[in-house]
Amino acid sequence: MSAAHPGLDELIDTVALLRAPGGCPWDADQTHESLVQYLVEESWELIDAIESGNREEMIEELGDVLYQVLFHADLAAHTDGERFDIDDVARHMTAKMVSRHPHVFGDREAETAADVVAFWDELKADEKPHRTSVLDGIPRGMPALALAQKVLGKAEKVGVTDASAQVAPATEDELGRVLLGLVASARSQGLDAERALRTAVRGLEDEVRAAEESRAASRAD
Repeated sequence: MSAAHPGLDELIDTVALLRAPGGCPWDADQTHESLVQYLVEESWELIDAIESGNREEMIEELGDVLYQVLFHADLAAHTDGERFDIDDVARHMTAKMVSRHPHVFGDREAETAADVVAFWDELKADEKPHRTSVLDGIPRGMPALALAQKVLGKAEKVGVTDASAQVAPATEDELGRVLLGLVASARSQGLDAERALRTAVRGLEDEVRAAEESRAASRAD
């Protein structure tokens, strides 16, 4: 496998040049925190490009997201207390992917995607023993709908289901229209759909944690 990626190397050098003394004053002033808004924006623009299926837009938006990663890595390389660079990021990710795929790099076998997901759950539990709940590690800044879907998936793992769940429409098109209709109804009544869903998700999270505590207490007995 060739290790030569001249285009990537050139972009890494470009980021370094822009952030170096004599480069771009704006780039030099940025911090990890100030860049968060751009990472979020670029990620959503990439999602739009993927959903549109436009090849040229995907190339551009993937580049924008890649640039954010390189920017953060270069920033860290020149920040006391951090001092890691893009190679450190890449090596860490390679080690993580090798560890997470024992059916490819080790002696375990996986015949289905579900087998792979089971491996990941086991490995993540071993890697992060400080996490005591299936909810630990879920990004709180996710949009409410994505957060709800994530929490529902975690809830299923501990046998908690949403009692208010209704039969879903048969297709994503139908589901989209139902969701849009619910948001429109909420808006017409002066209700905040995003806040309402987050509140409901917090209630579900409370149920999940209660179920986990009950299970732990049963094992202790």
